[in-house]
Amino acid sequence: MSIAVIQMVSQADIARNLQTARELLAEAAEAGARLAVLPENFAALGHPQVPAIARAEAEGLGPILPWLSAVTREFGLWLVAGTIALPPDGAPGARPYACSLVYDDQGRRVARYDKLHLFDAEVADSRASYRESDDYAAGERLVVVDTPVGRLGLSVCYDLRFPELYGALRAAGAELIAAPSAFTQVTGEAHWQVLIRARAIETQCYLLAAAQGGEHAGGRRTHGHSAIVDPWGRLLAECERGAGVLVRPRDAAEQAALRQRMPLANHRRFSVPCLSTANVE
Repeated sequence: MSIAVIQMVSQADIARNLQTARELLAEAAEAGARLAVLPENFAALGHPQVPAIARAEAEGLGPILPWLSAVTREFGLWLVAGTIALPPDGAPGARPYACSLVYDDQGRRVARYDKLHLFDAEVADSRASYRESDDYAAGERLVVVDTPVGRLGLSVCYDLRFPELYGALRAAGAELIAAPSAFTQVTGEAHWQVLIRARAIETQCYLLAAAQGGEHAGGRRTHGHSAIVDPWGRLLAECERGAGVLVRPRDAAEQAALRQRMPLANHRRFSVPCLSTANVE
């Protein structure tokens, strides 16, 4: 059962981003992927009207949610839809979350994860300061969902710096963990590969790290280096810069054998309680 990780260089033009994503997903499906992961902000990176996007999508007037349902049906793919801005279900005027949605191959939304950790930090690049909390509310729950390629935990970008989340996902049964991201060039060069490999090693999960990788509007630069990392911490595939598709199979037998030989879950002396889990919405 193969997994695809998609790298993009998204801009503020939603229609163009969706067309690019469709082309990349077609390539993933052609290569035999059953599940694909898009990067953070795949549809609207740098768009100046985050609240307007969120409200339009919640009211059924935006292009992104219908596109997700249609493209997953078209290609017969399960999809982790990076992140989009969405308010709480049933409250279109409320403050949005950076939302990672999972769609099945019939075009149905089966899970929603609201990013827990918001990136409010000073970075030595052209932007200097990032404050996600200006646009988004912070999520409050952990989400794990069953898919054809295994039990999938959801995380987003800055979450990678908080290993307790990944331990909780493993405790909730995760076998793979998605990490759609848009790491800055500066922080990515310093920490990206260390973080994705560490999260895979400590959870004994496949880490599906779908990133933005290039130049964006306003001079923003993202690190790229999207990767599929196996439970031993090996980079099975990597895309350095620009748009690209990575496809690799999950070896469930090898993963189970590793967990048996080194039963980390049985040896853990400290754990963080899970907030919640969900198979489906």
